[in-house]
Amino acid sequence: MLESFFKLKENKTNVKTEILAGITTFMTMAYILAVNPSILSAAGMDSGAVFTATAISAIVATLLIGLLAKLPFAAAPAMGLNAFVAFTVVKGMGYSWQFAMTAVFLEGIIFILLTVFNIREAIINSLPLNIKRAISVGIGLFIALIGLSGSQIITHVDGSTIVSLGNLKNPGVLLAIIGIIITAILLARKVKGALLIGIALTTIVGIPLGLTHLPGNLVSAPPSLAPTFMKFEWTHVFSPDMVIVLFTLLFMDMFDTIGTLVGVSTKAGLLDEKGNVPRAKEALLADAIGTTVGACLGTSALSAYVESASGVSEGGRTGLTAVSTSVMFILALFLSPLFLMIPTEATAPALILVGLFMLEPVKEINLTDFSEAIPAFIALLLIPMSYSIADGIAFGMISYVILKLTTGKFKDISIATCVISIILLIKFFI
Repeated sequence: MLESFFKLKENKTNVKTEILAGITTFMTMAYILAVNPSILSAAGMDSGAVFTATAISAIVATLLIGLLAKLPFAAAPAMGLNAFVAFTVVKGMGYSWQFAMTAVFLEGIIFILLTVFNIREAIINSLPLNIKRAISVGIGLFIALIGLSGSQIITHVDGSTIVSLGNLKNPGVLLAIIGIIITAILLARKVKGALLIGIALTTIVGIPLGLTHLPGNLVSAPPSLAPTFMKFEWTHVFSPDMVIVLFTLLFMDMFDTIGTLVGVSTKAGLLDEKGNVPRAKEALLADAIGTTVGACLGTSALSAYVESASGVSEGGRTGLTAVSTSVMFILALFLSPLFLMIPTEATAPALILVGLFMLEPVKEINLTDFSEAIPAFIALLLIPMSYSIADGIAFGMISYVILKLTTGKFKDISIATCVISIILLIKFFI
């Protein structure tokens, strides 16, 4: 049944590989179960309810990606979007978190409509092939940067995206370095499930270092959704501020998700002969439904997770990987103490080394034609440097159109590519 539904042999994989890949993806993104409630509680939301909303929305979106799109991606409330809700909309603009959830709900509805009418899929297909390859490389560097930053091997200067080397005497840094060594040895020896085994062994090493705290109780009932369920505020729905908030959410979420789908699909060799993501419409619809459901439950917008690359690196190639990840989120609802005991430093090595795996498409980027090479370079460089997949794609697209127009290579650009680039350019000035 699984074989026929997911076409495992056709994708050169098997049930064991897909399940291990799904577990690995979950392990590298499980931090969202702790981080998302922490961030949104700063906006006045109940952290327990947000935890449950985070898990359930991730289950819904990831399961739909697996069953509808049959792709090895996981989705959950996105980092960056949750911070925008908490610190910009609520703390900065002075609106209630209920207003913010209303904006997220409207974003989800708009995304569903854009997906049904193939607009989001058209945006993916409008991306030039070399930009798609660059996105994969840029996301690899971005993932590695997330791992290095999360483990404090590097630290951010004054809260900016500028980084410097961290304190190597810090126990957390030491654990992360040990984890990198353990995982690297497993990979070099071609041990199956190296990333997942590396996370487990590093977590164990963290016990004597005082970084892995064994839970008292392994099983606990999920916190109630009552404090955040269907808490919308419609009084300011037609205000200029709502338009600004909606546009920002749409831009950030759309290009983060598109970038992840394109980048990880490139790494997995899933792009078709035209360089397009297969069943992208279904994946985008799942993401949109997840965002809408998440807003109703009480969490910020969802996006496909770059950490999905860790599962792909373990051999995940079909929707069974996503289904396995969603099952892990279901277990996490009731076994949250077990999963939350895994320190960030234990998952960081997997992310750092996945960054290496994502570099492969750089070999296929056309470096001899500078009208192709320069936009690709800008995209792959700015994704990690700006700490934003969306901004990296935007600058790559804009520079691509400018160079093609100014060098007379009009046939290389489509009307859709030009229109999207103009919209992206306008975004930076409003």
